[in-house]
Amino acid sequence: MCGFAGIVGSSNPDVVKKMSAALQHRGPDEEGYYFGEGVTLGHQRLSIIDLDGGRQPIANEDESLQLVCNGEIYNSPTLREELEEKGHRFRTRTDVEVILHLYEEYGRGCIPRLRGMFAFALWDIRQRKLLLVRDHMGQKPLFFCQAGDNFLFASEVKAILASGLVEPQMDLDALWHYVSLRFIPDRYTLFKNIQKLPAATSVELQNGQLNFDRYWCPDYRQKLPANEEQVTDQLDELLRETVDMHLLSDVQVGTFLSGGIDSSLMAALAASFSENRVPAFSIGVRDERFNELPYARMVADKYNLDARERIVAPDLVQMVPKMIWHLDEPSDPFGFGVYLVAEHAAEQVKVVLGGDGGDENFAGYDRFSGQRLVDHYCALPEWFRKKFMSRAIGLIPESFGYKSLAQKASWVNDMSFYSSGERYAQSMSFLRFTQEAKGRLFTSAAQQKLTDADSLEKILSHFNAENVEELVDRMLFTDLMTRMPDHLLSIVDRMTMAHSLEDRSPLVDYRVVEFAASIPSALKLKGRNLKYILKKVASRYLPDELINRKKQGFSFPIGSWMRTDLKVFIDNLFQQSRFVELGIFSADEISRIWQEHVAGKVDHNYRLWILVNLELWYRLYFENETSETLSELIQRLSIEPQGSVAIMEA
Repeated sequence: MCGFAGIVGSSNPDVVKKMSAALQHRGPDEEGYYFGEGVTLGHQRLSIIDLDGGRQPIANEDESLQLVCNGEIYNSPTLREELEEKGHRFRTRTDVEVILHLYEEYGRGCIPRLRGMFAFALWDIRQRKLLLVRDHMGQKPLFFCQAGDNFLFASEVKAILASGLVEPQMDLDALWHYVSLRFIPDRYTLFKNIQKLPAATSVELQNGQLNFDRYWCPDYRQKLPANEEQVTDQLDELLRETVDMHLLSDVQVGTFLSGGIDSSLMAALAASFSENRVPAFSIGVRDERFNELPYARMVADKYNLDARERIVAPDLVQMVPKMIWHLDEPSDPFGFGVYLVAEHAAEQVKVVLGGDGGDENFAGYDRFSGQRLVDHYCALPEWFRKKFMSRAIGLIPESFGYKSLAQKASWVNDMSFYSSGERYAQSMSFLRFTQEAKGRLFTSAAQQKLTDADSLEKILSHFNAENVEELVDRMLFTDLMTRMPDHLLSIVDRMTMAHSLEDRSPLVDYRVVEFAASIPSALKLKGRNLKYILKKVASRYLPDELINRKKQGFSFPIGSWMRTDLKVFIDNLFQQSRFVELGIFSADEISRIWQEHVAGKVDHNYRLWILVNLELWYRLYFENETSETLSELIQRLSIEPQGSVAIMEA
């Protein structure tokens, strides 16, 4: 795991050194540079394979190619053997060297042969051509920007900004989509003109022209026979092979162990391939309603794992500035657990296996079965749902708990007025800002500046794709093309790399994704049984109590805290809203949402979290604040009453 940065153009070496320094947390073990005619490359290394000889940038035999890479190539031993038989000479034992020799053989066509998580930049000296590539599922990040005569690229946005060649500007279209979707879609970032390279995509830069290519996409139309036992055996075998490949390392590999099915299965399989006890890292909270440590202990005891537990009681708001800095965008509650367990694991190891991807590949979320529940609910006449049920649901008291009855009832009723892809697209923004809600939040002046205002299309373009046929598969494919690379995996990458820790996720290996796509949807969602076929495999390794328990997840009662411990801070922060001052958000709408939440009428915690984080993100990137000075600001705003809940226009 590493970070890299580079410039094609006329910039001096000191610029790339500044960019690379901004990525030191991704690779604190070693730094390296290549200074060539018209190109400069910088690399920060976290040494995991070939500890002594794997320095980057790395060249091929005649040094006509220069490579910087972030990630791991799990099938590198097989590829290396094949390439050596063709006469290629390797200088190192590092896994990423195979990329250079594959490129010599196949050019851009080498990319689909790589099995791993990776982002890399390859400079072809003879052709004066740059190739940027991001892995199949987008586990590793890559951003780029044209700044005058210079083309900049880096593993994180902050490195591009550190160049001093790009002034940060807010992208209103990206902001518009973010407040609805919880992630930033397509090539967007929140910074105008700085783009991200999408997953499974490569781009060539030659003679000032960019040539993009999407090199992979799973196909859900070719299905295996619906033989439950046979599919279970095949999936079991594939997962064992994949986990074994993901253990490729010259340093000790640990595992995250949350107590859920996915991470527990990965830990169990890792233990079966390891001669020594596998370190397993778990965090818990004192509130037993949210504590999963007892289930993690079951797995640790069964497989004699070296269990490392930690009870956490974090000051969440004080963590937010650091999280935003590492993400380069607003933080997400999901990131807290990842950040904390990564901090814990990084004290002992450099590499861990995680369970990301099980829910998105095998239908593990309530919303998948919820679509069917809505279909049944639609048996009630539309006029009855609009006139009577909406009113009745409004009388349900809000508990401010996770998936409260009020929220679930409102979701079912609201979604009943949509169908198919439109329903799924609407469901993504239900707890955040729908198209209608954004119309109230954004000022008319801000809306007039939008050039791409259809957030629903960001979902429908995948839901209605031609390579998917069944409803469940359409939802899964949509998640894999959107939430997975642009939300879940990006958070996991930044929150682990914040602590110089490499996370490997076998369940998003592209071969696993392809196999999951070929499984009949009735074996993924069987009736209302979520993740059915993966649970069949897991039942071979894990205790029944863990398999059959209700899905819990690591979470905090943020909605309640906003009405108590965080109330003064949020109230004061909104009094100084930069987005109101800039004329982007409506003061009246923010005030309405905040007052309804404080009064206990509606749980707006998801919307408020977005608004709070945006305020802190803006100060960090546009007002030269640091995570330290933002922490001081949070402390001041938490103790100094500065006004009422009414928010004033600038």
